[in-house]
Amino acid sequence: MRFISLDVGDKTIGVAVTDALLMTAQGVTTIERIGARKDADKVIAYIKEYECDKVVMGLPMNLDGSDSVQTQKVRDFKTLLYNKMCASGLKNVEVVFQDERFTTKIAETVLIDADVRRKDRKSVIDKQAAVLILQSYLDWYHNQQRRLKEQEEAENV
Repeated sequence: MRFISLDVGDKTIGVAVTDALLMTAQGVTTIERIGARKDADKVIAYIKEYECDKVVMGLPMNLDGSDSVQTQKVRDFKTLLYNKMCASGLKNVEVVFQDERFTTKIAETVLIDADVRRKDRKSVIDKQAAVLILQSYLDWYHNQQRRLKEQEEAENV
């Protein structure tokens, strides 16, 4: 089981995947946007390459939790991606959203702290944001799994 994460922007899509144990997220690439259909095809190629069971898409919300202009663009891309996945035989791959507020800013801070030059940061910031989105989802996922296990144990007592 593996998850893939997308940080979908107007110009690029950051991509990250989990390790096989679903413990950590690693950056894979930054896809230069050329058109939604072709972009979706590239994402599908990564889903197949890494044999992913779930796609975690960052959902850009306003600070107050309301939708932004970019929110609808990401929702539209999710619909297109899901339809293309179904047509490609990947209808069992779940696509979920993860709140991505502050991930780009945090990614930039991480890269600055790592002493990455400004010119180089531009090429990896979306990939780093995808890592943060996925790691955040993994943390939530493991907490959910732990709660379920605790509930089952409590019911069996």
